[in-house]
Amino acid sequence: MTALPTQDIPRITRDDAEEVAARAYSQLLDLLERLDADSWSTPTDCDGWDVADMVGHLIGAAKGNASRREMLRQGIHGKRRAKAFDGNSLDALNDLQVRDHAHLSAAERITALREVAPRAIRGRVRTGGLLRRVPVPLDTGGSSMDGLPGSVRLGHLMDVIYTRDVWLHTVDIEQATGVAADRSGDLDRIVVHDAVAEWLQQHGQPVRMELTGPGGGTFVQGADGPGIEVDAIAWARTVSGRVPGQGLLAVPVLF
Repeated sequence: MTALPTQDIPRITRDDAEEVAARAYSQLLDLLERLDADSWSTPTDCDGWDVADMVGHLIGAAKGNASRREMLRQGIHGKRRAKAFDGNSLDALNDLQVRDHAHLSAAERITALREVAPRAIRGRVRTGGLLRRVPVPLDTGGSSMDGLPGSVRLGHLMDVIYTRDVWLHTVDIEQATGVAADRSGDLDRIVVHDAVAEWLQQHGQPVRMELTGPGGGTFVQGADGPGIEVDAIAWARTVSGRVPGQGLLAVPVLF
């Protein structure tokens, strides 16, 4: 397989962000529809969250993307409650999202997410040009991994990071329940390759990496770097902090 240098790895752009986001939600909702009743109480890789909690978070995040007022409400709560979450306002915000939807049944969670997802995507893609350049701080502490950048541009958050979040939580639910997501299309490749390019640029070290399975590919940066071979989804779980990594695999990227 031809190795792609960092600069040639396809990235998610503003032009295709809406389509990729819609496909990520579709993959997630298809998986949720196939879960049995017991699966919703299964613990996930995200400490303290079972599958139902994770979906509650995703509904809340989508509602924030769909409504600037709701995003502001959640953001204010996160800032006010950060101290209770090791200073991490995002963890406080996520906790609010989970609690806001704790009363919903499994079927109601699916319905709520299916209804809000299109509005969330529209809310993300309509973010204006000047706002897209604004840096959004990333709190340290709590569940955040050491080594992540201190901020992310709002446009990148809207176009890419929220989609990565949906995609990786689909992986989390798949891992927790043993129910396989539909990986027959190229969504995994699009999301993983984009994250690989960001990860390579972020650490800047020479490496040749072969990712196997859905979303796989071969990538090279610099010369005489170490060789890494790992399953693509296992790579994403590692660099997102779900499982520990060694060497360059201990370098995180934002999901």
